[in-house]
Amino acid sequence: MNDPFRDLVLGLLFAIMLGWVLVEGRGVILPVVAGFIVAYIVLGLADLIGRLPGVGARIPETIRHVAAVVLIGLALFGIISLILANIGEVAARAPDYQQRLLAAIQAGADLLKIETEPTWETLRQDVLSQINLQRAMGTVAASLASIVATFSVVVIYAGFLLTEKGAFDKKVGRLSDDPARVAHLRTLIAAINRRIGTYLAIKTAINVFLGLLSYTIMRIAGIEFAGFWALLIGLFNYIPYVGSFLGVTFPVALAVVQFGAFGPVLAVTAALTGAQIFVGNFLEPYLMGNSLNLSPFVILVSLVVWSAMWGLPGAILSVPITAILVIVLSEFARTRPIAILLSRDGEITSSATGGGAGA
Repeated sequence: MNDPFRDLVLGLLFAIMLGWVLVEGRGVILPVVAGFIVAYIVLGLADLIGRLPGVGARIPETIRHVAAVVLIGLALFGIISLILANIGEVAARAPDYQQRLLAAIQAGADLLKIETEPTWETLRQDVLSQINLQRAMGTVAASLASIVATFSVVVIYAGFLLTEKGAFDKKVGRLSDDPARVAHLRTLIAAINRRIGTYLAIKTAINVFLGLLSYTIMRIAGIEFAGFWALLIGLFNYIPYVGSFLGVTFPVALAVVQFGAFGPVLAVTAALTGAQIFVGNFLEPYLMGNSLNLSPFVILVSLVVWSAMWGLPGAILSVPITAILVIVLSEFARTRPIAILLSRDGEITSSATGGGAGA
């Protein structure tokens, strides 16, 4: 057996084993990965604060980190408050939505020349009788409890990672007795951390901008719960390809129920789609530059793979994880060919001095 074939077989076996570990251990691994990404977002945001014209360079690093944590904490508090407020409003307006939905269904039945006009009684018999409400509420409650518990663990992991940031540099200094090798390793780690943190911070800032732009559009159009839908749009924008579609679908569906007219619904759809096109095709490529540089096919495959392993969290994290993987692989001489194959155009640049480190 020649060496290339042996390496290929061993690589495939390792990939299969790693995939099995990721699937079976997702309850433990997913919060850890999310904790790393949250820590990188904090560091990237702190780095962006340091780049503020005039004052950024004079702000101490510790203050920048504290400011980044405070900003993220305020954002999370606002998100949680928004969700809780919208849950109450939805419960209060449920009867009104029920009547609007029935009117829309009846209008559709008239348009399609259906002889028997739907009523809530027939809908309950045909549809709602098939739903076990108690079981559905139990599932929703369990899902919410799981999300809260997982989020708490993620925050704890991210906090410990940020706390140990200073000690990590000392650990790196003791990995080798060769000062040149230690200096090179520190440069390499700093370069990887800077690129990953900047990418995640910019991506998050882009999603926030998209959410605010979508919120403005929906407020002008009079869409109810505009803040909640804007939050979903920003979150779904982490998901490649299908995220933009999902982000527009939910508020448009509410517009159908709310307005019941073709003109307003078409206007809302066109405006939200235009915002997605502007951010996805113009703003994001301008701000991100070559920091992502992933093949569209690789993005699609990563979406399918991570979604299959980790569900919706995997779909949201698929591109950040793959981008991080390409950034790390591009920094080492032996793994740079893999990074080149995963890239969009094969143009991979190394952040470390000398164009890449040998492994």
